[in-house]
Amino acid sequence: MTLLAVMIGGAVGSALRFGLSVRLNPSPSAGFPLGTLVANIGGCLLIGWLAAALSNASEPVRLGVLVGVLGGFTTFSSFGIEAIRLFQGGQTTAAIAYVAISNVGGLVAAWMGTRIAG
Repeated sequence: MTLLAVMIGGAVGSALRFGLSVRLNPSPSAGFPLGTLVANIGGCLLIGWLAAALSNASEPVRLGVLVGVLGGFTTFSSFGIEAIRLFQGGQTTAAIAYVAISNVGGLVAAWMGTRIAG
């Protein structure tokens, strides 16, 4: 049951990430990858909050949301290739900003999520 919950959650999270990227990213090879940044920061905020909020939930629900939905929604692998593409495209300042904002922003957002949960 837990595996099924994670699989379904992953499909939902991946579909949400894809929709966000289509809406916010200019193209796969050019421009600042805002959709991925929003997914990573938002996902970090949500996982910080929901890890605490779902601590008493059943294992299928907790893991379906945290591992499935948020694992599918956040995009660290996409982040890696997009940062490399920015560097390779000569957009060094944008690449450094993207890496810094993603990492520091993700940590701050996860911390904020734990504070929101109380």
